[in-house]
Amino acid sequence: MTLKPKHLLLALLITLAPAAFAQDEEEAEQEQQQEPGITDYIAMEPPFVTHVGEPGTRLTYLKAAVTLRASRETTRPAVEAHMPRLRHELVMLFGEQTDTQGLSGNKGQQALREEAASRINAVLEEQQTGESITGVLFTEFVVQK
Repeated sequence: MTLKPKHLLLALLITLAPAAFAQDEEEAEQEQQQEPGITDYIAMEPPFVTHVGEPGTRLTYLKAAVTLRASRETTRPAVEAHMPRLRHELVMLFGEQTDTQGLSGNKGQQALREEAASRINAVLEEQQTGESITGVLFTEFVVQK
């Protein structure tokens, strides 16, 4: 018995479909484990107020309200447990800022957010929490000279 090309294609699809479907299910399951679709915003209260700029120059103050973004439900308890240390890291980071002009622009603020996330994740890793944040948001950011 000889199969016509369209019957051969149909037989091939019927044979391969279960394997392809199983592979799609595995990929979907892996994606769900990596990105569960959860976004949790954790406010760091109260807002940060510190001086910035070069020592010996006119005082410039920074006020920043910071919210952390997490993608797992288990991140909030770890962040809350280590909040004093996380706040300390951000106070130190903000105090290190000497380029007050750069803080007023988007690039400077973006670099500051990235460094803040890096430092927070370093603390969470050092404390062996198994958690990390996915981002830092400034919900208020004022530089006053």
